[in-house]
Amino acid sequence: MNKPKVLVANRSAVAARVIRTLNQMGVDSVAVYSDADRDAPYLEVATQTYGLGEPAAVKSYLNQDALLEAMKKTGANALHPGYGFLSENAGFAQRLIDAGHTFIGPSPDWIRKMGHKTKAREFAAAAGWPVGSGSDLLPPDSETIIAMARQIGYPVIVKPAEGGGGIGMLVAHDDNQLLEAVDRAGSMAQRGFGNKALYLESLCIEPRHIEFQVVGDKYGDLRVLYERDCSIQRRHQKIIEEAIAPGIERSLIEQQCAQIEHGLRNLGYDSLGTIEMLRGSAGDFRFLEMNTRLQVEHGVTEEILDVDLVRTQVLIAFGEKLATALPALGSPSGHAIQLRIYAEDSKRFYPSPGKLQAFKLPALEGVRVETGYREGMDVTPYYDPLLAKIIAHAPTRDLAIAQLMRALDATTISGVSTNIEALRQILQSSGFARGSVHTGLALEVIQAANKNSTPQKSATIH
Repeated sequence: MNKPKVLVANRSAVAARVIRTLNQMGVDSVAVYSDADRDAPYLEVATQTYGLGEPAAVKSYLNQDALLEAMKKTGANALHPGYGFLSENAGFAQRLIDAGHTFIGPSPDWIRKMGHKTKAREFAAAAGWPVGSGSDLLPPDSETIIAMARQIGYPVIVKPAEGGGGIGMLVAHDDNQLLEAVDRAGSMAQRGFGNKALYLESLCIEPRHIEFQVVGDKYGDLRVLYERDCSIQRRHQKIIEEAIAPGIERSLIEQQCAQIEHGLRNLGYDSLGTIEMLRGSAGDFRFLEMNTRLQVEHGVTEEILDVDLVRTQVLIAFGEKLATALPALGSPSGHAIQLRIYAEDSKRFYPSPGKLQAFKLPALEGVRVETGYREGMDVTPYYDPLLAKIIAHAPTRDLAIAQLMRALDATTISGVSTNIEALRQILQSSGFARGSVHTGLALEVIQAANKNSTPQKSATIH
């Protein structure tokens, strides 16, 4: 391969994150942008920029032909997909490879295999990982769907076979709810992923969301880089993540790491990836899905291990062995917690587009900030409303929480609503402080805070 030149096929915080590492590596970068992102700060530090045109994602960041044309016109010979958009599109990865480019991610076969949820469940079961009760793809007739749900046992969750981000995931407690959920979920999956195929899983009550960071090379070597707890969510989407997971015996974590490493090493997984699992109240793990890409929350793993996962991912894609792409690791050091600041209200979590009239993020020791915005930019309705990620790393979990509270105090954002108040309420809750986290905790805390808040008197118009 000639001197690497990497096109970063993404935007905002992840584009800034990848470009920062490429600059540190001395690798040329191409930052693409839509018309909505033409003022993004990371464009100024990329080696080269390339406009994709209209703001709509289908005409810019999801436009495969436009991205391939950008590769040709800029002379880029590798592409980093970031997360979201085309990062788990096997067809696009194959098109890049067929054109002679390097895709900075796993082989298309792995993306295809793990991107289909029922196939991923089959893989997990064959690898010896714990898998909860579930179904095959749902047929069109209602009677068979009901029979499948009854065999699993209510409550069940209806899930799209492709896609992610919590889109189309609906809970059903009886036959009537099931058929309604199947109809709604199928429509949501078709709109979101272009495929309305669904399946059923047994609902795990008040689970914890535990995921395991993996990285493998093209020569059969693979490591599991411990776990993250991503239980604090709204609408099935994460808003607070931490490493390590509080309150779980290390022997149980190490057992899961060993199982995952054995299954993936034997079959040759060849890039960064994340195995996501649910842990029930009884302590049982069950496989949820595998994401074959860089995760939004990768920074907490980097902080406790003092590694650069993007650098490792790039080196492996360029043919380095894992032994040289990733230094020898010790045990996790301290505790790291990440907050996601979104342009959305803190009660119902509706998106809040607008102009960032003020946008001041903390500059504190022990606090890392990732963003793709700056003051004066517009937050548009075209993309995910993530504004920034704030990561605190400290010797203990309590100190990391305290650091995050100081970081939020040092944050000023106006012009859009944000979820900062919700993040404060969660950090200050007794359940989070104890580490008694589960996927429903955020909603419980927010609902309790809203119930106890004093309602404002409405103005009278004369």
